[in-house]
Amino acid sequence: MRSPMAAPRVRGGCGVDLRGRRSECAALDALLAGLRGGRRGVLLVGGEAGVGKTALLEYAVESASGVRVLRVVGVQSEMEVAFAALHQLCAPILDRLPRLPGPQRDALGTVFGLGVGPAPSRLLVGLALLSLLSEVAEEGPLLCVVDDAQWLDTASAQAMAFAARRLLAEPVGVLFAAREPGDELRGLPEFEVGGLRNGDARALLASVVPGRLDERVRDRIVAETRGNP
Repeated sequence: MRSPMAAPRVRGGCGVDLRGRRSECAALDALLAGLRGGRRGVLLVGGEAGVGKTALLEYAVESASGVRVLRVVGVQSEMEVAFAALHQLCAPILDRLPRLPGPQRDALGTVFGLGVGPAPSRLLVGLALLSLLSEVAEEGPLLCVVDDAQWLDTASAQAMAFAARRLLAEPVGVLFAAREPGDELRGLPEFEVGGLRNGDARALLASVVPGRLDERVRDRIVAETRGNP
């Protein structure tokens, strides 16, 4: 369970920011700038539970002016349901399905229960996803935000990673966040979110605890949590 302390924001010189996360926010800003400039972007945000990965994804979403955003949240209870997370991603854009080549259209239609046919290959599903995202990106830059990627069902993770690795000139971004990325996501561009520096951790603690906090208690909290918000 995430703590309410995981995502406090402060007003900084560059607008809304996360306390002590300027370099991470800069990486997300660069990804969004690339999308607006017509370039692809893929990034995996790693880190232990509670460290602020979801807060960084929220920062990216809030900063994505002029960019269409599709969101997915991995659900632990759906890890055994093939293509459950992929359906989350594609549901808002299934009106573009008729534009895909016949075999790709049929592949997605079959796995989403929109048609009847033999189970398609994972390769064909990945190609269909890539084509579908490219179709949407023809209307403007697109960002796919995937939180709790450690809980994606395997079929969805394979399809999303397949598409992410094969984006070329399309202004499509894929942003994953995971505690421990599975084999499907390994090798993607990644940065690890660590604990806050002591000064930032103390300031964060002071901002959410009413009244004066004994310095010894404050220092012990910072030390025990290792800067994890």
